[in-house]
Amino acid sequence: MSRVSVFQSPYLLGFDGLEQLLDRATKASSEGYPPYNIERHPVAPDGTEHYRIMLAVAGFSRNDLDIVVEGKQLTIRGRQVDGEQKDYLHRGIAARQFAKSFLLADGTEVSQAQLENGMLAIDLRKSAPDTRVRRIAISE
Repeated sequence: MSRVSVFQSPYLLGFDGLEQLLDRATKASSEGYPPYNIERHPVAPDGTEHYRIMLAVAGFSRNDLDIVVEGKQLTIRGRQVDGEQKDYLHRGIAARQFAKSFLLADGTEVSQAQLENGMLAIDLRKSAPDTRVRRIAISE
């Protein structure tokens, strides 16, 4: 059975990849580790929107974390190295690695990242869209 998509409409020019982005976003949202929050801050007077992603990364140092923006995708990776061998009576805190991805809207950029008390804060800024009216000249 073939899947019919609203994105196949001839009136939606240039939105070919949007369906793939939605599929990737729903797949990525099912990942549970590490826990995270996304905060929306008040819109600035210049129309810029601000967001903050907070990840609980207890036990990870700055050197264990990697934040990369590639295209429209923000990826945070964490990898802890088990240094010395220890004899555990109980091990409830595993040194496991993770990769968490977020899709960014057009005009959204990462402004900074901070690690404090086991919480990684990543600040995002989305500029106000350009609403100017432009007249397009017709060439002969």
